[in-house]
Amino acid sequence: MTRSARAMASAARLIPDDDGTAAITEFIAHGGSEASRSSRRCTATAFACQFTDLTGWMNATFIERLTAPLHVRGLVARLLVTTGSRAGADYVMNSGSNWGSHAAVVHPEFFDHFDGTAQRIGFNPTQVKRQWNTLAKICATTGATPKGVNANDFGNAAVELTEICRRFHGRITNSWSTPLHGLKATLAALGTLDSAPPTRISPSQRGIHWNELAERAPKLTATLRRYLTQIAVSMRPGSVALIDTTLRHFAVYLTEYHPDITVIAEVRRTHIEGFKTFLTNKPGYRGNPAPAKTTTGMRLGHLRGFFDRIIEWNYTDSPARNPIFAGDMPIRDRPLPRFLDDADAAALLTSARGLPSLFDRVAVEVLVLTGMRKGEFLGLTHDAITTVGNARWLRTPIGKLHTDRYIPLHPRVEELLLQWLSDNAPQPRTSLMFTDRGRPIPGRRVDYAVQAAAKHAGIGHVTPHQLRHTLATQAINRGMSLEAIAALLGHASLSMTMTYARIADRTVAEEYFAVTKHVDRLYNPTASTATTAPEGPNMQRLREESTRLLGNGTCTRPAILDCRYETICETCTHFSTSNSHRQTLANQAANATQRGETRREKVYLELITKLDRPTA
Repeated sequence: MTRSARAMASAARLIPDDDGTAAITEFIAHGGSEASRSSRRCTATAFACQFTDLTGWMNATFIERLTAPLHVRGLVARLLVTTGSRAGADYVMNSGSNWGSHAAVVHPEFFDHFDGTAQRIGFNPTQVKRQWNTLAKICATTGATPKGVNANDFGNAAVELTEICRRFHGRITNSWSTPLHGLKATLAALGTLDSAPPTRISPSQRGIHWNELAERAPKLTATLRRYLTQIAVSMRPGSVALIDTTLRHFAVYLTEYHPDITVIAEVRRTHIEGFKTFLTNKPGYRGNPAPAKTTTGMRLGHLRGFFDRIIEWNYTDSPARNPIFAGDMPIRDRPLPRFLDDADAAALLTSARGLPSLFDRVAVEVLVLTGMRKGEFLGLTHDAITTVGNARWLRTPIGKLHTDRYIPLHPRVEELLLQWLSDNAPQPRTSLMFTDRGRPIPGRRVDYAVQAAAKHAGIGHVTPHQLRHTLATQAINRGMSLEAIAALLGHASLSMTMTYARIADRTVAEEYFAVTKHVDRLYNPTASTATTAPEGPNMQRLREESTRLLGNGTCTRPAILDCRYETICETCTHFSTSNSHRQTLANQAANATQRGETRREKVYLELITKLDRPTA
């Protein structure tokens, strides 16, 4: 028997009869023409000559595997995918084989399902092909089928392959990270993963930093990390992340400037005083030479809470008393909320309507017209629009203050949201309204949308939260009650809403200018005389004493001071009534009693009582 014949016979015995003899035959039969099938027979022969069978390939060294011809490596990939055998992660990443095409041939039905799901959530065919190839590499590493891979094996293999990519290229390349990100979203839609994880696939710098600190001061670091684990149970992830940063700052300060401090129990007042200086000497954000007082106060507040809790929780590693006092907190400035004046707000809204992206238009206009927080907007669900009685409402998600609420649905807001829902079909396994390729749209997209509209309008830097302040300021200066504004914005107390009452109060301005007209006469009597000369004393008296007739009394407010309220006359100091209106007041009191409006009833009864009192 010739050498070629022996190689062919060996190729026929590559896989045991019970689960793989047909693999080579099937591989050859899939050739589209006789020439293709002949080429595949040659590939099988070359494989048999070099490795004899799959067991021989498994026993070969890594270098021997990689030095095999490319077409032989392709056959190996087909055999590994067909048999579900494991290939080393290093080989998978460096073999140059098209793992995805082999997996699509071996698992055609699941490939069609995968392709349809990925395209339904917004990926194009090229992106789907790259995702499938990435999934095939992960399956080859784990030995699982694309349909049968579980979340734990997927995660472990993804981390291993990512590390190989980083080690080989010196960084994680986009050609690996981008399809891996998309693959996670597609697998979440398929139900393989519970959710699409965040886009980060590189190791967390926070975790690396903690490991470095643990090498320097293991006991101190263990106490800090134990505390973070506990507060993570009851606090929001964003809050925990901020505290995490504060505690790492504190650990860095202690390990660098006080290396003799190995446990938290040894921290004394002098260390806190040094840490305050350490904080204030750090650079601030956006090029500022020092951090803002609010940042420093936040850091010290985090640290004070840390000491309070570990002392109360009886941690073994805790000081006898809290070394941070209330006086350590910097006196914070209380600036008024930054808002847009009416002209800038109108320019921003006009600019937003011309943005090319539908999401950008929806984001800016909805924030302008509702005053929602950025997180509340992004947390809206498909069923957020609802009907209560005869009115349409928008239900916000549980937000910053752990409450939800209903906002009156502006017609333009409803139009925009319905347009978005019409153009973006609901994504599988999520109720969120705003998603992009299976993932929640991140907050920075809203920031970019507002900044784009502001730049086009020529009004400088604007943040999404400024739009909330703008709506509140516009509302309060047009007569909306504080209670209503608090309900609209979801404030926990009126003290939060009262901040807006300090902004551009129109009543203060009107009364101020009304008074200054009289004060100006003291400094410019000539102009005063010239102004009042055409009006005689009798006409002036009649003008100043004129009153506005009401249904149950009169308004004595001077005509020079206009009134912006129309429903609080009876409780106003300028309201006056007489016995001629007694019956009207009695009727109004009876009506209030009938309706159960005790507060309104009390007002009218007090007015009637005043009529019975003798005048001085």
